[in-house]
Amino acid sequence: MTDSTSPPRRLQAPERAEIDTDRASVARVYDYLLGGTDNYAVDREASAALIAAMPDTPLLAKANRAFIRQAVRFLVGRAGIRQIIDIGSGLPTAGNVHDVAHEIDPAVRVVYVDNDPTVLVHGGPLLSAHVGTTLIEGDVREPDAIFDHPETRRLIDFSEPFAVLLGGVLMHLDDEDDPEDVAARIRDRLPSGCYLLVSNTCDTGEPRVRDLARTAAEWGLGSRCFRTWDEQIRYFDGLELIAPGLVPNNVWRPGLEMPDPDDMAHALHIGGIARKP
Repeated sequence: MTDSTSPPRRLQAPERAEIDTDRASVARVYDYLLGGTDNYAVDREASAALIAAMPDTPLLAKANRAFIRQAVRFLVGRAGIRQIIDIGSGLPTAGNVHDVAHEIDPAVRVVYVDNDPTVLVHGGPLLSAHVGTTLIEGDVREPDAIFDHPETRRLIDFSEPFAVLLGGVLMHLDDEDDPEDVAARIRDRLPSGCYLLVSNTCDTGEPRVRDLARTAAEWGLGSRCFRTWDEQIRYFDGLELIAPGLVPNNVWRPGLEMPDPDDMAHALHIGGIARKP
């Protein structure tokens, strides 16, 4: 690992991939559902369709964000983690991973990873003033390229424990992408003492799940956004789950910022953290 105190050397906005304003983007839809402004008409149309299918849809996005923040507090405050790789980080929003981590220890290093051109364009300026924080272009389906990226190796000391965050990203992979294999390849790159966070929407068997999943697929946001608990627990194979396990977001050590914690919609979004023994 090279000197992490040097200014971040992020990728520039990718020249080969222009921002497509005619197709909905996962990152921009998520931004809209969180109340952000980095989105286009097509993203708002997709969001409106999701909300029409299930009015509680914005709560799922907010619950996921609240879970990630609470989980980062655990990882940095309780587990002593000082290095984080956030894959599928999405667009910048209030209370980013590095913001939460730096409230506990400003020395925490964070590598944000995304393959959405909008994220790469808007995320760079946000991080320009944060030493020890960087943004790289990467795809969760190619974890080796992420771990071996020069910027990752600059900031992450692989001889020390670190955490990998997969917050709401595996749910957007189709079956042919084999998210279980993706998770396995990521676990294989974790040395002992590292942590893996996973959160996704969950198929609980309710009719509204089918409606929302069908709408998401129609807008190109993933054909299997809702997988069952039994399917998702496999993402942690060989790891030690941290209590209370893989559970609805409002059950995993809930904090004050959890939106409407008694709303049953949260049962449709689950998350957990596990440690590599």
